[in-house]
Amino acid sequence: MDREALLNLPDDPGVYLMKDKNGEVIYVGKAKILKNRIKQYFTAVENHAPKVRAMVSNIDSFEYIITDSELEALILECNLIKKHKPYYNILLKDDKHYPYIKVTIREPYPRIFLSRKMVKDGNKYYGPYTGSAAVREVIDMVSKLCKLPTCHLKMPEDIGKKRECLNAHIEQCMAPCIHPITKEEYRKQVVRACQFLEGDHEDILHQLTREMEAASESLEFERAALLRDKINAIHKIEERQKIISERQADEDVIGFYRQGNKTYGVVLFIRHGRLIGRHSTVLDKTADTPDEVLCGEFLKQFYAENGDIPKTVYTCFKSEDEDLISQWLTRKSGRKTLVKSPVRGEKKRLTEMACKNARQNAVDHLLKDSSKNIPKSMLELKEKLGLAGLPKRIESYDISHTAGEDAVGSMVVFRDGKPSKSFYRHFKIEKAKGGDDCQSMTEMLYRRFRRAKEEEEEIEKGISSTPKFLPLPDVILLDGGKGQVHAISELLELLDLDIPLFGMVKDDRHRTRGVITPKGEEIEFLKTSEAFRLLSSLQEEVHRFAISYHKKLRTKHVTGSVLEEIEGVGSETRKKLIRHFKSVSAIKDAKLSELQAVPGLSKRVSENVYNFFHKTS
Repeated sequence: MDREALLNLPDDPGVYLMKDKNGEVIYVGKAKILKNRIKQYFTAVENHAPKVRAMVSNIDSFEYIITDSELEALILECNLIKKHKPYYNILLKDDKHYPYIKVTIREPYPRIFLSRKMVKDGNKYYGPYTGSAAVREVIDMVSKLCKLPTCHLKMPEDIGKKRECLNAHIEQCMAPCIHPITKEEYRKQVVRACQFLEGDHEDILHQLTREMEAASESLEFERAALLRDKINAIHKIEERQKIISERQADEDVIGFYRQGNKTYGVVLFIRHGRLIGRHSTVLDKTADTPDEVLCGEFLKQFYAENGDIPKTVYTCFKSEDEDLISQWLTRKSGRKTLVKSPVRGEKKRLTEMACKNARQNAVDHLLKDSSKNIPKSMLELKEKLGLAGLPKRIESYDISHTAGEDAVGSMVVFRDGKPSKSFYRHFKIEKAKGGDDCQSMTEMLYRRFRRAKEEEEEIEKGISSTPKFLPLPDVILLDGGKGQVHAISELLELLDLDIPLFGMVKDDRHRTRGVITPKGEEIEFLKTSEAFRLLSSLQEEVHRFAISYHKKLRTKHVTGSVLEEIEGVGSETRKKLIRHFKSVSAIKDAKLSELQAVPGLSKRVSENVYNFFHKTS
C-alpha cells in the first residue's frame, strides 16, 4: 500500500474504490471525510471484523473521487456499486424491474397498458406489482368494466382507419376508432378506470349490482351471470389488496431475517393504503455486517433501481445515514420522503409483518435449494397446476360399477411421486344408487374425510391408534369429468377444506389428456413432460385398482350369492346367469321367458329360479 497516498488524503467528502492486484474494484464506499474513513482500514486491523480483514488483505491500491457534499457522495456510490458490483459490497441478488400500470393521461384518448419503467412524463402510474400476470389481470378487468380499448391504435390519428374488431362487436369496447365518441365522454371512463386502480371500487360495484338486478328482472340470465362474475372478480382483487392504512398512504415497509451469512429481505408495497404486493431478495456475505449498515446498503441499492419511491419508508432496523438517505430519496422522487424505523404502534407491527415474510422467504429459499432431491415430475406438476406447495401426497379417486350395480370406490395414494400402496383404500358405495357417479364420488370422499376427522379427535384425546386417513392430501385428482369435480368442490367447501382439486380427463381414445378445474377450465400437458407421465400413472393406477376390486366383488357375488340356495343351480349355472344378466337383482326381476332364453339353462332350472324369487305367501 502506498503510504504517501494515505498521508495526502483530502478532508473532503467523496467516494473511494478499493482495488486488488489485478486492478479489479473489490469495494466501493463513501465518506464524509475521505482521509479519516480510508485510514481506518489500515490501522488496528486486528480489531476489524473478519470480512473487513479479508478485504484489506486483498487491497493493492485505491482511488477516490471528491464530491461537493456527502449526499453527492451517496449518489455516486450507488452508481459505482451498480456499475462494478464489487465482491466485498453487500449486493442484492436481483435487479428486477417491477411492472406498473401506465395511464397516458397526457394523450387526447388515454391508453392503459403495462410498463416496466416509471418515468416523470406527466402520465399516471399504478404499482409496483410483483408480476406481469397480476398487471394483465387488472388491466383486463379495468378495460372490460370501463369499455376502454386494449389494442395498440393511437387516437385520434387512427380514427376511421380500421374495421370493427371483436371487442367492439361484443360491446366490450366503446371503440372510439369507429364510433363518434367525444374526448370528454372517453375521458370520463378513463377517470373511472383511475378511480378503480386507486382502490375506489364502490361506485363500480353499485352500478354492476344494479345492472345485474335489472338483467335478472328482465329474465336476461346470461347477462346477469356475466355481471355477477365481474362483481366476484372485483371482490377477489379487493381480498388480495389488503387495507393496511385508512390514511390512504403510499408507503414501503422493509423487514429482514438473518440466517448464517445470508440476509433475506422483504419490501411490502402499500399504495393508497392498500397492500398491493411484496418483493423478496437475498443479500450475501452479511454475517459480520451490523444491522444499521446492512439496512443502509439495502436502501441505497434497492431504490437506485426502483423509480417508484413512496412518501415514507419504514424499516425494521434503524439505518445508517437515515437522514442522508431521506434527502437522497427526496431529491430522486421530487417530493419529501422520509426513512423511519418505528419502535412502537401500528408501523412497528407492519415492520414485524415484513420480518415474518422475510423469514418465510428464507424457508422457501431452503426448500428451493433442496429441490434437487425432489422428483422432476412433482416440481412440474406443482408449476402446471399452480399449487402453493409441492404435491407430496396426491390422492386419486375412481368409481366402478356394472350397469349401476355393485358400485365401489377406490382411493389411490402417491407419495413423493410414487405409489404408496399401504394407503390405498376401497369403499363399498352404500347410499348412492343407479350408477350415479357424482353421488358415489361424493359419498366416498365424505366418508374418507369423516374418518380423518375421527382420527384427529382420537389423537387429541390421546387414544393410541395408527392413522389410516391422515395426513390430508396436498392435491386431489378425480378420475372423472366436470360434474364430479363440481360436486366434490362443493363438498370440500361444506367441510371447510382448502385442498386443490382437479379432474383427470381423457381423449376420444380413452387416453389421459389433461386435467379440468372446478371452474371448468382445462389444463393440457406436454406428453413428453414428467408431469404428464405422473398424471397418466395416477389415472391408470386408480382405474386398475377400482376395476380389480370390482371384479373381486363380482366373483364373490357369483360364487357365494343367494343363487346357491336355488335347487338345481350349481356354480356353472350361476356363472351363466350372472354373465347373462350382470347382477342378482336383474335375475330377480327377469321374466320366466327371459330366464328360459339363457343359453344352456333347462326349463326346470329356469322355473326353479323364477319361482324362488316370486314366492307367494
